[in-house]
Amino acid sequence: MNASERLPLLLREMRQAAGEARQMLGDRSFEEFERDLVLQRAIGMTLLIVAEAASQVTAKAPEFVAEHPDIPWTAMRGMRNRMAHGYLSVNLRVVYEAALVEAPALAATLDGILNRYAQGE
Repeated sequence: MNASERLPLLLREMRQAAGEARQMLGDRSFEEFERDLVLQRAIGMTLLIVAEAASQVTAKAPEFVAEHPDIPWTAMRGMRNRMAHGYLSVNLRVVYEAALVEAPALAATLDGILNRYAQGE
């Protein structure tokens, strides 16, 4: 599979995981999230999936990344590195806010991009 065929798959993977992170969080407050280790780990892993796919897009499709500066590629890569290698020092507030605010925004952006792909643009 070449890079142009792989790109939509990675974007769909990012979209799905971003939606799942927000869905898992539901209407829980930060305090509820902070007390729920299983939820923390589930959302953390889901955000790691988003960030890993984003890292692959960055590596394999730099022209696409340049065309979409509204997507926080660098921040996602940084989060991925922190979660994968510094998991003992992950800031739960950052994870919570990523699931609450950033994941839905990313999902909406990716929906638009994926719709354009579906229409052959």
